[in-house]
Amino acid sequence: MTSNYTCRACSRALSNSSSSWLQSSNKTVLRRAQRNFSTTTSSLYNTSHSLKADVRPEAIKKPYPKVKSSVSELAKKLRESAPLMTEPYVAYGATRDLIKECSRPGEYKIPQAQQKGAEIPTIENGVHLGEGEGWWYDNLGLKPTFANWSQITFIHMYMLQVRFRMLPETHAGTWIQHLTNHAFYAAEDRLVVWHKFNANSLRQKHLKDMFSQWRAVLLSYDEGLMKGDAMLAAAIWRNLMGAKEDVDFQKLAQIVGYMRRELKRLENASDDEVVNGAWQFKGDPGDEVSLVKQPSKMMQENTKA
Repeated sequence: MTSNYTCRACSRALSNSSSSWLQSSNKTVLRRAQRNFSTTTSSLYNTSHSLKADVRPEAIKKPYPKVKSSVSELAKKLRESAPLMTEPYVAYGATRDLIKECSRPGEYKIPQAQQKGAEIPTIENGVHLGEGEGWWYDNLGLKPTFANWSQITFIHMYMLQVRFRMLPETHAGTWIQHLTNHAFYAAEDRLVVWHKFNANSLRQKHLKDMFSQWRAVLLSYDEGLMKGDAMLAAAIWRNLMGAKEDVDFQKLAQIVGYMRRELKRLENASDDEVVNGAWQFKGDPGDEVSLVKQPSKMMQENTKA
């Protein structure tokens, strides 16, 4: 089953709306401040004028220090007595940290974007090429681009969303919505900081494409999760690898094993472990190499026959 929750920023991009970005899902409970898409400088996107190339957008936001006071005690009591009222605030802060964990495996940077007058490297079709490392780039062979960063982030977002569906019905929607919103906020930051897309129309185009890809991911990964590893592998092949023919099937199987392993970890974790904002994915798909090389039970039975 796919999610009914979408990023509000992309919903507005799809409808080409230029109305106010302040909306309220429940006017008596919470006023959600939304990101303002503009053509002004990058300082509006949680960036810094002194930003250096080795600083990533996700590191710019500093967590609020923990302060013990009567105010925090009051907030704790309020959450205990009126959880539905405070849940959006808790979800907002936790998912802000969780989306950093989702985007971490696909991180990249473009140093030329922070150098005055430097030209950003490109590949075919003028796509900006960055510098990244880790299993997804070094072993799988993906190029450090915005599209690949999005797809790697989507895989981890999807696993968290599956776990959020296990939360009480009154809470699940709030967590899914905030996780989705933060993903597109992070994408917007990346487009400004590393790609220098300050023009509103250019950002709208990329966010609209990203939104369509996210909806496709939800549908295809849900189908794969329900129908088996072969269907899940096909979904990853289409979304992450662009349905290329020269795919390494062993590495594709490793991604399937990685997703199954992490989904099992999330299933076994308590709600508190998942929603405290400190959840971390362990290792990478390369850890599944020994498992992938093992013959399946069906192959073993056919060999004996």
